[in-house]
Amino acid sequence: MSINFELLDLRAFLAVFDYGSFHKAAGLLNLSQPALSRRIQCLEVKLGTPLLERSTRHVSPTAAGCKLEPMARRLVEELETSLLTINGMDERQSGQVTIGAIPSAVVSLLPSIMGHFHERFPRMRLRVMDRTPQEALNSVIRGDVEFGINMVGASMEDIIFTPLVEDPYVLVCPRGKALAKKRNPKWSDLADHPLIRVGRVNSGNRVLLDNALAQAGVHLDWFYEVNNLDTALRLVEEGLGASVLPQMALQTSKHPSLAVRPIGPPNVSRTIGIVERRKGRLSPPAQYLKDMLLTAKPQKTLRPARKVKGPEN
Repeated sequence: MSINFELLDLRAFLAVFDYGSFHKAAGLLNLSQPALSRRIQCLEVKLGTPLLERSTRHVSPTAAGCKLEPMARRLVEELETSLLTINGMDERQSGQVTIGAIPSAVVSLLPSIMGHFHERFPRMRLRVMDRTPQEALNSVIRGDVEFGINMVGASMEDIIFTPLVEDPYVLVCPRGKALAKKRNPKWSDLADHPLIRVGRVNSGNRVLLDNALAQAGVHLDWFYEVNNLDTALRLVEEGLGASVLPQMALQTSKHPSLAVRPIGPPNVSRTIGIVERRKGRLSPPAQYLKDMLLTAKPQKTLRPARKVKGPEN
């Protein structure tokens, strides 16, 4: 079966999806609201299903609309970025690069290069989907993003992992406490202190830390357990305990009452790198962004990543 539709039909759908409003979407696309509505209705007729639920105050996607959104966005973005390479027009045309990344990588790795990316592609939008490690990986596998920035995990045949930096796990505790006075605390120093564990049972960060400590014969008696990093930091600030977290995930400037100390041996770290589909092909702007990530110097608190064998993530 052949389904014919125009690129503007998909643009219209995505604009309403993003803004939740026909009025705002029409203004963005420079269309009248009736013309925009006709575009959406035409697409719904051709697909044979409603894509948006309309009310007097808001517009929300149907289940079919949610399913269409990543596919439509990918089609539009791939067409736009491919056209940018024609006759060297890439610096003057607009478009969008979408990547999926864990939040700590967004804050630590992207700000220093985003300005350079904008200088090279001044009209190119950079869309960053900050997700959990598994969600960010899934967005790469589905093709919702051009590439991801994630932590190393299980091997997958269709995924290529290129290391960027080693992110050490560090001790976080209130300033003025006994633990904070130790310049190089050991795991055994945590025995008499209440500890705050972060992450769900199967979360990548928690599994990595637990496995590394188990292999070294280190057992920690966790007193509190939370899912959210900010919650853990707040509990530490309140003096309820200490925690062990990836250093990249910390914004110490926002928590002046906390002390951060290296801890070990063993010294545990996670490898942060670029994740992409083995059979995928990056657009020129996405390739430029990837190259900048690979050549940028890691922060002083991080180490260049070791070489890893195999397509891991």
